[in-house]
Amino acid sequence: MERPLFIPVILGTARQGRQSEHVARFVFEQTKKRADVQTELIDVRELPMRLDDAGEQMKDPAFSATIERCGGIVLVVPEYNHGYPGLLKHALDMNLKEYIHKAVGICGVSAGPFGGARAIENLLPVMRELGLVAIFEDVNFGGVGTLFDERGNLLDDKFVGRVNKFLDELIWMTRALRYGREKIPSRYHED
Repeated sequence: MERPLFIPVILGTARQGRQSEHVARFVFEQTKKRADVQTELIDVRELPMRLDDAGEQMKDPAFSATIERCGGIVLVVPEYNHGYPGLLKHALDMNLKEYIHKAVGICGVSAGPFGGARAIENLLPVMRELGLVAIFEDVNFGGVGTLFDERGNLLDDKFVGRVNKFLDELIWMTRALRYGREKIPSRYHED
């Protein structure tokens, strides 16, 4: 029997009143339903990040161990002024080698109709530079203020199918890349 995949969900904003928190919790709950996947919800608001240093010099050992252990990552990213949150970039920059040849799927969130599409587009070069492999399925949560009630309950069931399709692709890519990391020699995965 194949060992479970570990795919954490990262909520990429620390703003007060963030509506993307509902999205992150929904995606996290959908991920938890997968029998072959272990997950946890990581909130950038709770990561111990120094703001007076850069890159791996500010590495948090617990976050780095989580990223080292994972085979894939889900990023829930709100779009702010056509971009992604700077604190998410700061958090991502805490690791480097831990990301190489691992899958990433991105869920965009926005108040407007595009569901964070511009933030996702802006993040893709960053994912490549970090060594992550972005899947081609995204989930765009546009008009996020109308998608959940005040307690965070989803009001539009079409997102269940969208997230399941997204997770199917992310899980496939995570398995394929784990096989590659374990079976195909690479200078990035030498012990």
